[in-house]
Amino acid sequence: MTKLSAMKCEACQVGAPQVTDDELASLVSMIPDWAVVVRDGVMQLERVFKFKNFKLAMVFTNQLAELAETDFHHPGILTEWGKVTVTWWSHSVNGLHKNDFIMAAKTDELLLN
Repeated sequence: MTKLSAMKCEACQVGAPQVTDDELASLVSMIPDWAVVVRDGVMQLERVFKFKNFKLAMVFTNQLAELAETDFHHPGILTEWGKVTVTWWSHSVNGLHKNDFIMAAKTDELLLN
């Protein structure tokens, strides 16, 4: 399989399929630092990124905002002193789509820049 972070998000319309159980297992293994959480019956991907201070957390948040705008797929972002919690899911399918895994992998790569 192609490296997730090198893939492009596809347009996701209402009614598009959520990932299957088999796809979920395969895709989750490619982003091991992310947790699958369920909130209000909606499956989501979540990761907490730690930083030394608020300023570095904000730099990361702004980089993530640029990435989200570029790929036109937007996460939940909670920025606090020393940490940023990022949550990916697809509103249009009310759960997880392959796009969410692609964006999680791209989010991880922000730390390398």
